[in-house]
Amino acid sequence: MSDDLLYRPCVGVALANRDGLAFIGHRKRKRGNEVLDVRAWQMPQGGIDDGEEPLKAARRELWEETNIRSVELIAEMPEWLRYDLPVGARSRWSGRYRGQTQKWFLLRFTGDEGEINVHRPAAGAHEAEFDEWRWERFERLPDVVVPFKREVYEAVAAAFAPLAQLDR
Repeated sequence: MSDDLLYRPCVGVALANRDGLAFIGHRKRKRGNEVLDVRAWQMPQGGIDDGEEPLKAARRELWEETNIRSVELIAEMPEWLRYDLPVGARSRWSGRYRGQTQKWFLLRFTGDEGEINVHRPAAGAHEAEFDEWRWERFERLPDVVVPFKREVYEAVAAAFAPLAQLDR
């Protein structure tokens, strides 16, 4: 694989609850593997469709992965963050990309947890990407994600953790 491959344009959503904790989903386990991989957690993320504004893409991806629509915007990372896929994983997206460049948003979850459904996201219109979910402290996020995304999660956690807490 060549280092001149492009980065896939994506969005990432740091979804904070009222306690200032971040939503993370566990990437769906492969059939026959019942072991919970402690490094397979991540925040919702996904590609930006042609002509789509990043914030609109973030809301769409959140809905498609979690069934969540009850959110309000808190902040947006000013810069785009990127990571390289490991060389062995670059066959994803037909080998066109070396990794992803992501625009991250901090959104506040304003709904009831009954709205969250990672097993039937988008009211069942999309395949589940997660098999479990939980709320996690922002500072712990880099420890639960796959190693090649760690630097992005460190930057997101550092930028958004102070903004995630509600003033009480």
